[in-house]
Amino acid sequence: MQKHCKCGSSMSIRLRTVIYQNKVEIENVPIFSCDSCQRSEVFAEVKPELTGIIGQLGSLPEKQQLSFHHISEIACLMKRVTEKQYASAPVEKIVEDRINELLDLLLLAQSLKDEPWIADVRKRLEQVAKHSVSVNDLA
Repeated sequence: MQKHCKCGSSMSIRLRTVIYQNKVEIENVPIFSCDSCQRSEVFAEVKPELTGIIGQLGSLPEKQQLSFHHISEIACLMKRVTEKQYASAPVEKIVEDRINELLDLLLLAQSLKDEPWIADVRKRLEQVAKHSVSVNDLA
């Protein structure tokens, strides 16, 4: 996936680590980067989740590492696409498998009547549906 940079070159998307307040490392954040001018910007589709995490951390966070792909389904899918075990799998299959995993988790959470878990799984399913992830988005 690419977009045009302000300098006129193409920006490619990569999973990168964002460092907040020199204390918190947020791994696997989808970032557009320009190799020509070194400009970087967070992938717009995940920016609300990232700013939400940063807001929860506050202005004086403790030293820690967070995995963004555990929070953002878009980041989760991008990470899966790049994993060795999925190298030969079509992106549609990876997305379909993840949706099925989430639906299975939703059924389990509902059977346990675990409302926070149900809400979390629904939020994840909404992220995938809202952004209508396709082959062109992740390739």
